[in-house]
Amino acid sequence: MTVQKDRIGVGIVGCGNISGAYFRGLERFDGLRIVGCTDLSQELAQAAGERYGVPVFASVEELAAAEGVDILVNLTPPLAHESVTRALITTGKHVFTEKPLTASFATAAPLVAEARERGVLFGSAPDTFLGSAGQTARAAVDEGLIGEVIGASAFVTHSKAELWHPDPTFLFIPGGGPALDMGPYYIAALVNLLGPVASVYASARIGSTVRPVSTPGRRVESIDVTIPTHASATLDFASGAIGTVLASFDVWDHKLPFIELYGSKGTLSVPDPNNYDDTVRVRLHGEEEWRELPPVIEGFTDGLLEELLPLRGPGVADLAAALTGEPHRTSAGFALHVLEVLDAIANGTDGVHTLTTTCERPAPSTETWRSASLEESAIA
Repeated sequence: MTVQKDRIGVGIVGCGNISGAYFRGLERFDGLRIVGCTDLSQELAQAAGERYGVPVFASVEELAAAEGVDILVNLTPPLAHESVTRALITTGKHVFTEKPLTASFATAAPLVAEARERGVLFGSAPDTFLGSAGQTARAAVDEGLIGEVIGASAFVTHSKAELWHPDPTFLFIPGGGPALDMGPYYIAALVNLLGPVASVYASARIGSTVRPVSTPGRRVESIDVTIPTHASATLDFASGAIGTVLASFDVWDHKLPFIELYGSKGTLSVPDPNNYDDTVRVRLHGEEEWRELPPVIEGFTDGLLEELLPLRGPGVADLAAALTGEPHRTSAGFALHVLEVLDAIANGTDGVHTLTTTCERPAPSTETWRSASLEESAIA
């Protein structure tokens, strides 16, 4: 599986809203080059090709057969992940997919097995734990800054999509929900910090059965909710830490933290795991104030500029590095374990769910995840 070449070729499958974050972000890696893109909508594919200066292909098969393609990146909607990822795996190319692996643990597990059987390296978002915030928090835990980690909390709250998305129906039907939508960032962050989860106990329910949509220019007036929108869970980690997780589309306004770890010596405050490079804070027992921890690696997104210029790509770079023999931190095995935890949270467990999967804690990273300047990646 080891590959020796100066630049790894990447093909983009799916040219919707998230694709710009990848086109821009992947430009920052000297070791990667985007060979081309494709989409079921030729209009979307052509627009992306023109905007980012890459060739457009009529199908996945044509893109996979293009000279120099090593990795195919699946940026299609979550409900399409299973069928599209299967098609990508059968091309024999290595595959990276946006989160989640698929819309359910049951459909994801066979794909991971098939990739392994075919010798295809398979990776998945979230990759944000590879950023300076995730790695700074990880170093603090590994160095024992807050002592033994006894507990953790994570709060996945509503993005208020009914106020800004023209049709957020997909969030309230199978394949959506707070756990699968934003939960992957939080659980991946926790597993990076604390290791694999041994068991989950969760309760879940539907909040409002009908959701009015008030977005200007909306395409729907209301949504009939068919999946749980509020879940609360207890996670027992193999390390002995106990986690409390709230995942809810019914929590609109609050003063909750994103993630906190509670240790025998103090508390670690971890910022929004959907971002790469925010500030990590610590407060040890007896200290009067929180203090910021200096980043252990250089940031990927230049901080707040990510809001103006969304960037993604470290997970693809991580997979590319794994092709040359480096540790694969965003492996499908890691993502499958995260998805099993999310499945249990999203649906409620009717008792304790003992995890059928496990994973290694991802190796710490010393990679800066950036080589080109922000200006060089800011394609107009």
